[in-house]
Amino acid sequence: MPAPLAPADAAPASERRAGLADSLGVGIGIFPLGVALGMLVVQAGLPWWLAPALSVGVFAGSVELLLVSLLSAGTPLLTIAATVFALNFRHVFYAFSFPLGRVRPGLPRAYSLYALIDEAYATYALIPAERLSSARIVTGQLAMQAYWVAGGLLGVAIASALPEPIEGFEFALYALFIVMTLDAVRSRREIPSVVLAGLAMTAAILLAPDAALLLGLALFTALLVLRFGVSLWAERRTGRGAQAGPAREDAS
Repeated sequence: MPAPLAPADAAPASERRAGLADSLGVGIGIFPLGVALGMLVVQAGLPWWLAPALSVGVFAGSVELLLVSLLSAGTPLLTIAATVFALNFRHVFYAFSFPLGRVRPGLPRAYSLYALIDEAYATYALIPAERLSSARIVTGQLAMQAYWVAGGLLGVAIASALPEPIEGFEFALYALFIVMTLDAVRSRREIPSVVLAGLAMTAAILLAPDAALLLGLALFTALLVLRFGVSLWAERRTGRGAQAGPAREDAS
């Protein structure tokens, strides 16, 4: 049962100011990435309006940057859909612990669910629920998206004003994903996942070079399911063995 809305909703002005304050730290990171998105759109030869269109219609950070690369390369729609689904599937689980119950039903809650990016989740999932209100959460998310859209428009303006494209700037996309990957595998526990990803993409490139990304994602997903399925089975078997051991000792 969702928690009742905070009494602070009676003073939306102060709650909106709190939401703006919540978004400042996020904006420092989002705005430069938005600039990179706008510049990538122009340098890829795509129409300038694609930057704000992606920022409003998709609003998924790294996925938007990847979409620019996929669209400029003429990637099939099926591959684009599968890639976006794989990258953004984690957002399905965000709603389980994000304080959506504090957001008013209707349009505010629908927008809050749509704008549930990683940064918004990290910001509001850690704040005690009793300190949150609908106005604060929605204002914070709106501000985060505004940083992204504004950054994209500035990036479009910068790239359009340059006399020549910046050589190698498209590597910013790959650098972003390299950083994200390194951040996700800081512990040795995740090294097997990196190895499985490398094997999956190597096999996909060798077997189906024209559809390597789609096949690689499918193979990697299957290998992850197998890895964690075996791990879960082993843990349960170990647990049953540990329970049976004391029982046998008691019987003797």
